[in-house]
Amino acid sequence: MIRQPPPRVLCFGEALVDRLGPPGGDPARDGPVDDRLGGAPANVACALARLGTPAALIGRLGDDAIGAAFGRLLWERGVDTRALQRDPLRPSRIVLVKRDAGGDRSFGGFAGELGEGFADQALDAEAMAEPLTALLSQAQWLLIGTIPLASPASGAALLDAVEQAATAEVPLALDLNWRPSFWPIAPALALERIRPMLERAALLKLSAEEADWIGAGRDPQRISLSLPQRPAVVVTDGARGLRWWLGGQAGSLVAFPVTVVDTTGAGDAFLAGLLHGLCADPSLLTGASVAAVGRAMRFAAACGALVCAGAGAIDPQPDEAAVETFLERAS
Repeated sequence: MIRQPPPRVLCFGEALVDRLGPPGGDPARDGPVDDRLGGAPANVACALARLGTPAALIGRLGDDAIGAAFGRLLWERGVDTRALQRDPLRPSRIVLVKRDAGGDRSFGGFAGELGEGFADQALDAEAMAEPLTALLSQAQWLLIGTIPLASPASGAALLDAVEQAATAEVPLALDLNWRPSFWPIAPALALERIRPMLERAALLKLSAEEADWIGAGRDPQRISLSLPQRPAVVVTDGARGLRWWLGGQAGSLVAFPVTVVDTTGAGDAFLAGLLHGLCADPSLLTGASVAAVGRAMRFAAACGALVCAGAGAIDPQPDEAAVETFLERAS
């Protein structure tokens, strides 16, 4: 048996199915639909593993066909699952995803709920504690989103994980990933619950719309200065490209031109590409050269672009060689 290297990035949160409707249609009533394994933390873990950075997924799935499919996928990718729980009562979540003619998506409601909520909402902090401690002993990053904060049990588990990471001196990466459909409370109240995570992250990834929502504008340096810990900040804006404040440097990059099939998971692939670079060269966060930061951002952006060229968030994820080939052709 080949021993897997210890995970460098721990990805905390939801693993679920994205039910993609036909372009211009509604997956709740129109067919054919296309079910794809997804969920932002699961997407990032799988993308990192494919790029060659060992990753773990911390979450909870139903004891159902979706859970079994994820088990096979994560095993094939080499993602560490020692902190992945199974729920005997609640199902894995199915998210209804609408796509317009250009491939851009919007999230609707959910399918599969049986009256007790979904498995990802019931993540057990007590059961997570021991495997998380072991994982944090050699990790370089803990990646979180905000969706677990929308539910009491998973929110408590997330807060425990953040505290354990702080004790272990493992930095926090936060993908805001604002999805109103997951939250049972008003957006202003949700932001109050999310803000403490904004104030603890060493790396913050936002979409342009999310930057508007938190109220600090779209300038990454301005966002960083608005937070007490002065994090690195990346603001992505789809086809309009991205801007960053990283290692004391501001920069921007236009989007790579690709034929878009589906944008689901593009931001997750981008974030995986960036974390892949940060694990290989931690100085990117503290003062690398302008050229080194630019190369890391181009690599991450290429990861996102390649995912847009295929359906679903996980299947089109590239390995490192595919990204380098894409970049050579784009230069």
